[in-house]
Amino acid sequence: MFARTILAGSVFVTSLFVPVLTVSQQKPPVSSVPVVREFPATMGQSVTAGKTPIGTKVSAKLSVATLVDGVVYPKNATFSGEVTESVAKSSAGPSRLAIVMNSVQWKGGSASIKVFLTGWYYPTRIAVGQNLDYGPADTTVNWKTWNGAGAYPTPNAPGVEPFPGHDSDRSPNAVPNTPVAVTLEHPVMMKHVKSAHNVDGSVAITSTHSNIKLDKLTDYVLATGEIVAAK
Repeated sequence: MFARTILAGSVFVTSLFVPVLTVSQQKPPVSSVPVVREFPATMGQSVTAGKTPIGTKVSAKLSVATLVDGVVYPKNATFSGEVTESVAKSSAGPSRLAIVMNSVQWKGGSASIKVFLTGWYYPTRIAVGQNLDYGPADTTVNWKTWNGAGAYPTPNAPGVEPFPGHDSDRSPNAVPNTPVAVTLEHPVMMKHVKSAHNVDGSVAITSTHSNIKLDKLTDYVLATGEIVAAK
C-alpha cells in the first residue's frame, strides 16, 4: 500500500507541472477502419456454390473458445444463418458463395451476431503419432524396479520398454505410429478463392477456377467483415 501511495502521489505531483494539452493532443485520431472479429468454425453441412440454393439454412460450430468484446463464446457454440449467394462457375462469370450467420447459441446463453463466411481457413498437416516408449530416463535405474520418481523416460535409456513389448517392431500386434491430422495455428486464404466486399457490407467469396465447396471437417473463418491480409 505504501508503494502504491507513493506512486499515485508521484503521478499526481508530476501532472501539476505538465502543460495543459490541447484537445487534439489528448484524443488520438480515431481509425476509420473497423475492427474485424474472427471465429474459427466447422460447418454443420456441406455447401456447394450453384448447387446449394439461396435461403438454405446452415449452421457452424465454434472450433475453439473465443473472447470478443468481453464475451466468451465457448467451444462448440452453434452459429445459425443462411446462404445468401450461390452461383456456379460458368463461362459468363466466377463461382460465388456468401453465407451470413445471424445468431449464436451455447449452453446457458445466446447472442445476436452478424458474421460472414470468409475465404480463410485453418489448414491441417499430417503428424506422426506419439512415442509410446516408457521407463526411467536415468540410465542407472532398471525400468522393472523403477518407482516412478524422477524425470520421464528418454529413448536412450537402456531400461526403456517400447510399447507393447521388446519386439514391438516385429510383433503383428505392435501399435504403429499412426498419422494424425493437426490443425495449424494460423489461417490461410483458400486456393483459387478471392474475397468480395459488397456495398451493403456483406462478404462473399469467388473463384474463377472451380465451384466453391465447403466440407464438414475444415475449420473455416467466420468474421464480422472482410479480412485483409497483412502486408
